[in-house]
Amino acid sequence: MIVHAGFAELAILGGITLLAATVNGALGYGFSSITVPVSLLYLTNRILNPAMVLVEVAVNVYSMFINRRGLARVLRRALPIVAGVFPGVVAGSYVLFRVSPDWLKLVTYVVILPVILLQAGGLRRPLGAGAEKAVAAPFGFGIGILYSLTTISGPPLAVLLNNQGLPKEDFRAALSLIRTAESVFTASAYAFLGLYSVHSLRLAGAIVPSVLIGMPLGYYLIHHLNAETFRRICMSFDAWVVGFGLSKVLSGLHLAAGLRSYYVLMLVASIDAVLLFFFFAKKRAEAPAEEFAA
Repeated sequence: MIVHAGFAELAILGGITLLAATVNGALGYGFSSITVPVSLLYLTNRILNPAMVLVEVAVNVYSMFINRRGLARVLRRALPIVAGVFPGVVAGSYVLFRVSPDWLKLVTYVVILPVILLQAGGLRRPLGAGAEKAVAAPFGFGIGILYSLTTISGPPLAVLLNNQGLPKEDFRAALSLIRTAESVFTASAYAFLGLYSVHSLRLAGAIVPSVLIGMPLGYYLIHHLNAETFRRICMSFDAWVVGFGLSKVLSGLHLAAGLRSYYVLMLVASIDAVLLFFFFAKKRAEAPAEEFAA
């Protein structure tokens, strides 16, 4: 059920975005990919997206500023992706303006679920220089559509950039540059289509304090935690939330009835459990080798 922007709704969104901002501060992404799947359980993309995009413009610009030392090194690799983002944003924003909210939720969950599971599985298959150039603009177009429909792009971008073996500083610089471009393009497209509302602006106001607290908190925590383990736990949480959301949407659209709609959640939980088992088994196997080397 969609509720008005009362105190309870704003408080819930504030809690969700505090967690998401902490993850984003730690990893350099994750704000939308955690906030959106949870928030879509009681909001629609058309209300939530404009609020998220307004906040993300500021978040991404700030992220780009703190990672500015790596921008010069990644600019030539990131610009072809940025060039593809703009037409993707135009197409995706128009679809958001025209399509039913429930079907948009379904598209959101269906698209991001496999990407999250791929990232949780630690996919590592680097592209050659020629292949990277060939896929950059089409990939950017797809990212533009995905972001303007869902405000989520971190997981697929992380899969691509991690696969290319970028150093941590360059990875965060490239990620912040691309996400700044997509959020600015999308904010402009939403304004042109008249998608901003008082409800969205109130939601944006509730998100800002969470970002101001969560981003520096995450940046501090990641220096005291194992980054890969933290990332993996976040992806696991994300997968379960998306699986649950997808099950709810399937039931709401009458595409599956009763317990059958939760088969998706059960499947996602099973896949994630297997991935978690192999992840921690690998960590345990690596620990003695690291101790021996020390």
